[in-house]
Amino acid sequence: MKRRTVATISGLALACRASRTSAWSLSSSSSWSSRVSLSSISSRPRSPRHPPILAMSSTDEDIDLDSLHLTPELEMMTKAFARIPDEKTRHKQLLYMASKLEEVGDEVRVPENKVPGCLSTVHVDCVLVPGEERGGDEVVRYFGDSDGLLTKGLLALLIRGLSGCTPEQISKVDPQFIKAAKISQTLTPGRNNGFLNMLAVMKQKAANASTKRTDGDVIAAAAAATDNDDDQHGNVSQSEAETNDVASFEEIEGKPMYNAIMSSLITLLKPTSLSLVDNSHQHAGHGGAKGWEESGESHFRLEIVAEAFEGLSPVKRHQLIYMVLGEVMPKIHALEIRAKSPSEQQKEN
Repeated sequence: MKRRTVATISGLALACRASRTSAWSLSSSSSWSSRVSLSSISSRPRSPRHPPILAMSSTDEDIDLDSLHLTPELEMMTKAFARIPDEKTRHKQLLYMASKLEEVGDEVRVPENKVPGCLSTVHVDCVLVPGEERGGDEVVRYFGDSDGLLTKGLLALLIRGLSGCTPEQISKVDPQFIKAAKISQTLTPGRNNGFLNMLAVMKQKAANASTKRTDGDVIAAAAAATDNDDDQHGNVSQSEAETNDVASFEEIEGKPMYNAIMSSLITLLKPTSLSLVDNSHQHAGHGGAKGWEESGESHFRLEIVAEAFEGLSPVKRHQLIYMVLGEVMPKIHALEIRAKSPSEQQKEN
């Protein structure tokens, strides 16, 4: 009798344990979900009755992109990152973007361009350039660098997503897009704060550039009013060739770098005056004269006048020209630059 009772009790205990185990495995307990890693999900056989646990919150899915006021490029990248199925691949994509970020000089790595509150050191700056459409709004071009690879990838994402847009468009961008892109899942709290600081600094940089340009426009308008008054009293104004944008140039056969420099400057900066002199013959045979073996072009002297330089320091004017010339710059040895704004040229005349 005693043995039968013990057996019955043991059987009931096993049945209860099996029942609890079955109920637990079918439940969606949050404590269980929090302990399941992405690797264990991918390695476990999936039951057709129960969908896999996703490493994302429901709020990420519910974000309306239209409410984030994203730039076209930023919206495209947000959707692309959101379609990436796992964090590891998103991480690799950010590192790839970091490797493609255009290099900057030490003139960018100055205290006034440093982003505060980042785990890594980040420097970023911008300039205003004419929009693609002649007579359209000016747009912002960013450039920067970071000594942390992942942070540099985030910076590259922002530079690509915000460059080419107006300061007003940039000011409206909601940082919540980082959640919609699921990139926030890859970031530690410290890096997430650093990302928010980068975006805030870039917005402020764009606003400051716009303010400086507005002040420059006021000065230029006052100078133009003075010129018009002089014209009414019989004084001679600048010639039409000097006041109109330089729209074309005569290409020189066998001078690919000269042609590329002229084409890029005219297309993107729309200068009112432009002079490019090839001084390569004065440096033939000098050590480090890049470009000489390819086409005999290594040293140039550039004189350019453009509205894009209004309100910019000489260093930022040079940075803008370097950015516009892009792949041409590494192929030449030296570029002597004299960049002025139209108002500065008027004062000199």
